[in-house]
Amino acid sequence: MRLSKSINSDLLQATLNLEMKVRASGVDKKLLHLIKARASQINGCAYCIDMHMKEARADGESEDRLYLLSAWREAPQFNARERAALAWTETVTLLADTHIPDSEWEAVREEYSEEEVAKLTFAIGTINIWNRLSVAFRTVPGTRPGA
Repeated sequence: MRLSKSINSDLLQATLNLEMKVRASGVDKKLLHLIKARASQINGCAYCIDMHMKEARADGESEDRLYLLSAWREAPQFNARERAALAWTETVTLLADTHIPDSEWEAVREEYSEEEVAKLTFAIGTINIWNRLSVAFRTVPGTRPGA
């Protein structure tokens, strides 16, 4: 894997530590998979899309919902909390375009507490870091760290 051979191991370890904190933050595991997969779709990160779709399936996410993730706004399979998290994922991931308007903040706050929004935002930020690293270092889909 080019990523682990290409960057300072302390920086990679710091990113892994952040990932572990996000996983332990209390964000629902299935929701975390949806957030990671959706941000990865937006960022065009084939490695992360592959990994997070497989992890979501392994953790019991349905094929239907994964197939419809890129069109979640039109799909009735997602509940109000998931929709709010996915909309927040898109607006935070597309920061340069959205500038995160107040209306988006208010919409996510209708479904989540301020603390929950903070956790969601860290999860979104973390997957965006991974997307950028994986795309930049041309990480091949289907490979795993240490391969």
